[in-house]
Amino acid sequence: MAKFKVKKGDQVKVLAGESKGKEGRIVRVIPKMNRVVVEGLNMIKKHQKPSASNPQGGIVEMEAPIHISNVALVDPSTNEATRVGRKLDENGNIVRYAKKSGEVLS
Repeated sequence: MAKFKVKKGDQVKVLAGESKGKEGRIVRVIPKMNRVVVEGLNMIKKHQKPSASNPQGGIVEMEAPIHISNVALVDPSTNEATRVGRKLDENGNIVRYAKKSGEVLS
């Protein structure tokens, strides 16, 4: 399984598709499909049958997954989309860093 450059909670910018140019936070990563769900972006309408949790049923708006190649991490220092690299810190742990600014990401 591939190691992804983005993870849950990261602020990302959408590079392609209907939500191009918009920013949001990653809610869920789906590794088997190489996709991420971004909060408030790529909204779809889903028809739901009545159930115990939703007795009314009807049309529900929800976020659809976006392919991981269509999102880029937002650099916290410059607020621009950046690529992500990995390097060893002084303690020998692998950390992610923004390639544009060189800043270490959490």
